[in-house]
Amino acid sequence: MAGTATAEASGVFELGGDLPVRRLGFGAMRITGAGVWGPPADHDEAIRVLRRAVELGVNLIDTAESYGPHVSEDLIAEALYPYPDGLVIATKGGFDRSGPGDWTPNGRPARLREELEGSLRRLRQERIDLWQLHRIDPQVPEADQFREIQAFIREGKVRHVGLSEADPQQIERARRFFPVVSVQNRYNLADRAWEPALEHCEREGIAFIPWFPLAESKLVSGRGALAEIARRHDATPAQVALAWLLRRSPVMLPIPGTSKVEHLEENVGGAGIELTLEEMRQLEEM
Repeated sequence: MAGTATAEASGVFELGGDLPVRRLGFGAMRITGAGVWGPPADHDEAIRVLRRAVELGVNLIDTAESYGPHVSEDLIAEALYPYPDGLVIATKGGFDRSGPGDWTPNGRPARLREELEGSLRRLRQERIDLWQLHRIDPQVPEADQFREIQAFIREGKVRHVGLSEADPQQIERARRFFPVVSVQNRYNLADRAWEPALEHCEREGIAFIPWFPLAESKLVSGRGALAEIARRHDATPAQVALAWLLRRSPVMLPIPGTSKVEHLEENVGGAGIELTLEEMRQLEEM
């Protein structure tokens, strides 16, 4: 079974040209409770997952103010502070939460600032290396949201900025206010609707961070070509799906998440799978 690789096998990408991270990261949404609400069912296992991720060479951890809310950020600080050199913690703002499974965009400048200040406090940092706008709020003028984020950089509270669920036109409008170093859109082997955004990021040297990279049961169960290629590599379908993402583009930074150490180790093992061009073609034709 593939699984001996560490995140180092995924290669390195430099966010903004000056912030190197290994391309296989960790998404810290699932270390919260059901519906991304409240504390995890197993607090100690969540702490073990975070520490094990770093042991496995992961140095990009993606979280958000809204995960919990606050729970994910609190757990990261509890598990990893003081942070090892080179660890990049990316967080996000732009959602209000009223309960499990409820997500409401809120891009009002005062709210974005409140979220940033809270993230800095919970993560025990003076500056966020990568702060991402979780959604561009359609109810708030884009320029108002972008100017506030521009101020975060100017004040030294944010180093780099990313967007989430953004199309090429939105990316370019945001770049009038600040450099966009990453775009985090839903993307996986079974869902490639954001292909134009990925291609735009490739042309512009912007990191593309696919959320929902395994499409849960659609890919984990594995059928057809995916299952056959997994057997060929003595791997799981999920590992092959991650290997496909890593080979699909040099700007791709998958961040699979989990609340279990065993599942984390399996995911990281996907970094060591080398797919052939023929296998890539078979997977893309699924």
